[in-house]
Amino acid sequence: MHVFVTGASGWIGSALVPELIGAGHEVTGLARSDASAAALTKAGARVHRGDLDDPGGLRGAAGASDGVIHLAFSGDMMRSGDFQGAVDADRRAVEALGEALTGSDRPLVIASATVVLAPGRVGTEQDAPGLDPAAAGGPRARLATEPGGLARAWHRNGVVDVRAEQAEQAELVQGLHRAGEEVALSFASLGVRSSVVRLATTCHGDGDHGFLAALVAIARDTGVSGFTGDGSSRWPAVHRLDAAHLFRLALEKAPTGSRLHAVADEGVPIRAIAEVIGRHLDVPVVSVPAGEASGHFGFLAGFLAADNPVSSTLTRELLGWQPAHPGLIEDLDKGHYFHGRPA
Repeated sequence: MHVFVTGASGWIGSALVPELIGAGHEVTGLARSDASAAALTKAGARVHRGDLDDPGGLRGAAGASDGVIHLAFSGDMMRSGDFQGAVDADRRAVEALGEALTGSDRPLVIASATVVLAPGRVGTEQDAPGLDPAAAGGPRARLATEPGGLARAWHRNGVVDVRAEQAEQAELVQGLHRAGEEVALSFASLGVRSSVVRLATTCHGDGDHGFLAALVAIARDTGVSGFTGDGSSRWPAVHRLDAAHLFRLALEKAPTGSRLHAVADEGVPIRAIAEVIGRHLDVPVVSVPAGEASGHFGFLAGFLAADNPVSSTLTRELLGWQPAHPGLIEDLDKGHYFHGRPA
């Protein structure tokens, strides 16, 4: 199968390309930079130069393929705080890819995230994304969708509402992935074998520069390994190589309209993560007060406060996927997250 992959040189993509080639597929990867193009060529993939802001180019590459895996997202917009811009860019990209495959019964697999699920209960593949904040009807939910409303929600009588800020950070990211899921699965009725792979909150492994690496860096910089509340909030987790394997299985045999969970650890308590970090860096493990969480953890504060346990039982039964690499705590305890800058 000739597979077009966006985000092919990224954290998951760089594991997925050799996974696909090793299984006998040919890969064309989207690259917007010379560095990405060189990495793809070295990995044995063809290169399609372009980016998510070129729907015509995406349609052409998808139309010339036997199937598509969409991993890319607009990281620049996310980092600048333009969440709505990132949502719109991803929606346009998924629409372009789906339109190119319409009526062909070819597969379209997109990456989503378990953060789309309602917190506080074990989420399953049968669960649709949580309610849009604006649809919930609460005053803060309405404020969050009004121009300037978020600032008003955060500052009441001159006092910052920290919990509102943390929750809104998580809700904005949830909105990004919710939009992609909705668009992708809408093509299921248009002759596209579309499916969604929800990635666990942390996708770990050697070379990770994501959430776990950020927590290690924060602990180094502050001299404490922190958690919020009593540390009982849980993160689902998966090793990047197991996630890459699931994307390949989804491409090859996921039924139309499937929601799949790339989750190996159903829910790892945040305090357990903090304890491993504290032990390796030889720093105290402490609870960070809610009023200080945003200042201490930055954008991670909302994710640390959200209890997001997620099951992958149905995914394993449907596709025969079995995670084969170390779980989060075992991987973190191996020590590679602590190499480099000394504690």
